[in-house]
Amino acid sequence: LNDLLASGNIPDLFTREEYDGHFGAIRNAAKAAGVPDDRSALFAFFLDRVRKNLHLILCHSPVGDTFRIRGRKFPALISCMVVDEFHPWPRDALGDVASRFLQDLPMPDDDLYDKLAANMAEVHLSIDHANQRFLASERRFNYTTPKSFLELITFYKGLLSKRRATVEL
Repeated sequence: LNDLLASGNIPDLFTREEYDGHFGAIRNAAKAAGVPDDRSALFAFFLDRVRKNLHLILCHSPVGDTFRIRGRKFPALISCMVVDEFHPWPRDALGDVASRFLQDLPMPDDDLYDKLAANMAEVHLSIDHANQRFLASERRFNYTTPKSFLELITFYKGLLSKRRATVEL
């Protein structure tokens, strides 16, 4: 992956015959672009087209040291890519997601879905303040991600099912 990101070339990915097939497919476009009809020029043109047209999306969690370690081992992850940091979800989005995932739970009153979704959004957002205090006191980061919000919903649904099983109505 590092070679692909850094140069567009993965050594020994294609055999010589496969490269000849690719070169034949791009020969007309290369001629139109003024590229000489020799193997090294066609290879450079091919790699340039790969770099321009290949788009990758890699998702890494900021939690822990894994991304930092991978960045040291594979420097193209940092130097040849755009790193997007996603901002926190707004309260309305959190509430909508929670409502959607809670719809399969039987509730005695439909109004409880909205209240429960709002509470889950508030709990998730309140963690950010606790994370800032934790960073200030312990000098360690703790992240709340969209995945942790979905895990909160899954945990609640599982706990509610267990509790309902132990209570006789």
